[in-house]
Amino acid sequence: MRNLSVSLLMFAVTATVPAYGEGREVLGYGRLFNNDHFGDNEDRWRTGGYVISQVRGAGWDGSRPASAGALMEYRLRTEIIAPSPGMADRPYSGVLSFGAHSHYTASSVDVSVGADIVAIGPGTGVSDFQEWFHGAASLPSPTGIDTQLGDSVHFGATVEMSRSYQMSEAVIFRPFIEAQAGVEGIIRVGADVMIGRAGQRDMLLRDVVTGQLYRGIEGDDSGLNFLIGADYALVGDSAYLPADMGYAATDDRTRLRAGVHWQMFEGTSFFYGMTYLSEEFVGQTEGQLLGSLKLNFNF
Repeated sequence: MRNLSVSLLMFAVTATVPAYGEGREVLGYGRLFNNDHFGDNEDRWRTGGYVISQVRGAGWDGSRPASAGALMEYRLRTEIIAPSPGMADRPYSGVLSFGAHSHYTASSVDVSVGADIVAIGPGTGVSDFQEWFHGAASLPSPTGIDTQLGDSVHFGATVEMSRSYQMSEAVIFRPFIEAQAGVEGIIRVGADVMIGRAGQRDMLLRDVVTGQLYRGIEGDDSGLNFLIGADYALVGDSAYLPADMGYAATDDRTRLRAGVHWQMFEGTSFFYGMTYLSEEFVGQTEGQLLGSLKLNFNF
């Protein structure tokens, strides 16, 4: 199980190679950084993560294509899940994943379907990086690394269906339903409201942890776009909370979020969001707040 991070990166490279021979081009990159330092600053639980998505296709006219596979997202994601400082309320998990997701429209319904390979454990190098960063920044040593979950690889699938309703020139209401299988079993229903004329023709992607909508393809309309969202999920088994170690996931979860996209001008944008995550495991005493951040400068 050594060198899981190298294996995943090689898989990412080989997965994108066929796109060059299919008349596709890079249409955009989506990025989002999550950290509770920008939220409740407790350095625990879903404490931090980063996702970068490359979107490829023949072109973008402001709406998804009608055929599956015509617009592809290749997603590389890393995450740190940690116990509370000085405690063992949940196991430490260093997570690294790569996935390929197709985004298209069927009968006015936006569909996203894809698969991910998810690696957990010290072999990902995530815990080594966190230890190095804490040392370089003179921060306290991370909790739980010595007893973190061992190396494992999980294959998962995600399906989301949503529909956008134009309530006014500046307001879009977007309900959705989502199912995940693999590293966690989840069925989720929720909605997002987008307020603002800027960004209405963007390609939006959903963050796995917070549910925040981040921009995979950015339009050139300057201005502000405010987002408000919420969802409720039923939860099955979770590889992050193994039952044979005495942990148990809660039966349900709730997320509440808000954020703002600011497109200053073409190629330069900013996003900040805040998300409340309800309790995820039996014994968790309260929910948590995560902040999300993205800065984009193209020169």
